[in-house]
Amino acid sequence: MALDGAFLRCIKEELEGFLSDARVDKIHQPSKEELILTLRQRSGAYKLYISTRAASPRLHFTGISLENPPSPPMFCMLLRKRITGGRLAGIRQEGLERALYLDLDCLDELGDVVRLTLAVEIMGRHSNVILIDREGKIVDAVKRVDLEMSSVRPVLPGLRYAPPPAEAGRLDLSLCRPEDFMEALARGKDAPLERALLGCAHGLSPLVCREVAHLALRGRETLVSELTPEDRDRLVFFLSRIQETILTGERRVPYMLMKPDGTPLDFSFFPITQYGLSATGRDMESFSALLDAFYAQKDAAQRMKQRSHDILRVLTNAAERTSRKLMNQRRELAGAGRREEKRIWADLINANLSIIPKGAASAELVNYFDPECGMVRVPLDPSLSPAANAQKYYKDYRKARTAETVLAEQIAAGEEELRYIDTVFDALSRAGGMRELAELREELAAGGYLRLQRGRQKPPPPMGPLAFRSDDGFEILVGRNNVQNDRLTTKMARGGDIWMHTKNIPGSHVLVITGGKTPPPSTLEQAAVLAALHSRAADSTQVPVDYTEARHVKKPAGAKPGMVVYETNRTVYVTPDPLLAARLRQE
Repeated sequence: MALDGAFLRCIKEELEGFLSDARVDKIHQPSKEELILTLRQRSGAYKLYISTRAASPRLHFTGISLENPPSPPMFCMLLRKRITGGRLAGIRQEGLERALYLDLDCLDELGDVVRLTLAVEIMGRHSNVILIDREGKIVDAVKRVDLEMSSVRPVLPGLRYAPPPAEAGRLDLSLCRPEDFMEALARGKDAPLERALLGCAHGLSPLVCREVAHLALRGRETLVSELTPEDRDRLVFFLSRIQETILTGERRVPYMLMKPDGTPLDFSFFPITQYGLSATGRDMESFSALLDAFYAQKDAAQRMKQRSHDILRVLTNAAERTSRKLMNQRRELAGAGRREEKRIWADLINANLSIIPKGAASAELVNYFDPECGMVRVPLDPSLSPAANAQKYYKDYRKARTAETVLAEQIAAGEEELRYIDTVFDALSRAGGMRELAELREELAAGGYLRLQRGRQKPPPPMGPLAFRSDDGFEILVGRNNVQNDRLTTKMARGGDIWMHTKNIPGSHVLVITGGKTPPPSTLEQAAVLAALHSRAADSTQVPVDYTEARHVKKPAGAKPGMVVYETNRTVYVTPDPLLAARLRQE
């Protein structure tokens, strides 16, 4: 975990530099594991972001705007009641512990000033935000921990707050000498230096321990027992430098490591050299900006995953149910294909009624329908007369013939439903916020896949399609989901407008508004790129996109939203380009 106690100390000092005498102005909780506190002081307002997600726990200033739920969670309401208007009296950290304590002077119900503390614990999956009263008791927490979850440290309202237990045997570099580390290493179990450092260092991440070992050993890998006197001297020197950086801020820099493809790899509070040419480093303007940039993509994906979990579950269940039904129907249809055999058996029985003994289990009969007139064994029900056996086979034949027709219709409907579910999956993968998820829920509810609990809240107004403008000045509209696709194609489109869709690939409907003019090839190509980008083939190259005039696109009677047929189309092959989309986007 890169956000160790040493990095948290950098964050603490950065917050202190801007939040002197700041007051809590607003509090929001975008998700169950995220808080945003807006703190205001003379120089302006600052948004303090707090995350307790297991994969990305942290706190820092943020410039990212997050969508809030329609109604705030209970913990958010509690914080608004207890600490809104409170003055930040100080921020505390014990050594290099991964916990910050925000002391707030707030007014109680009687108007008296009381000291409340917001404990922000950055502890991986045990991360938490806990409100503590002036008596040191827990008011409430983002994550309640009962005795079944932890008998060592329960976190429940009314209990006395206890800090996270210290890691036994580990040394805090902010409180001890580098020489103490050498003694601890000598006493510990023999191991590679980087592992031994990690085992005895408190508040230092694996990245920092690897870097210290890399610098001290000049890139070698050596056991602690094999360290030379020169190695030990270099180790003490670099531990001293890290200690100086932590305590004084000298050589401290928000440093982000990047992979060769430009994606974030890791981060630290000083330059990292251990990766050589396999990674590049970049100085960031602040520690908060570093964390914002590092976690932006990961957090967005995680946030949407949490918010769309119910939709994903509904779609998965619907797809599995429809697939099972189709499999059974296809099996039944294959059985119905033997209906002609039963009609022949019935005819043969009728032709040989005089020679088939009553009570026979089968009969060997000449097959007159066979050009070679071979013999065929016809199974019989001994409890029925030969004539009754013939009528039974005629009945089975008629039933199979009817079933084949019905089954063919049911299979076609099932295949169409799977295609529709596939389009909703695609729209879900590209949804960018709560309103888009709300529209998907409305669509699924209208189709009978999902039940919504409305309560007293009105559904949000429908969103418009994504709007772009080509370099030639033509407006291009892109549907966000099936309902929008439906509205775009059947309501907004005019006969001469150009309609586009990826060929046999789930994706958005795209409409070029022509206004009676003929769009040039460059506009058509840009619209096709947008169609490819807003489809399941967004990560592919040479994506086929069909286009035709909107007058040639029809929605079949009774079809689900977004399901259309079209003709007289042409196909163009393009490569999705997010940069082009960003440039053409109209807000």
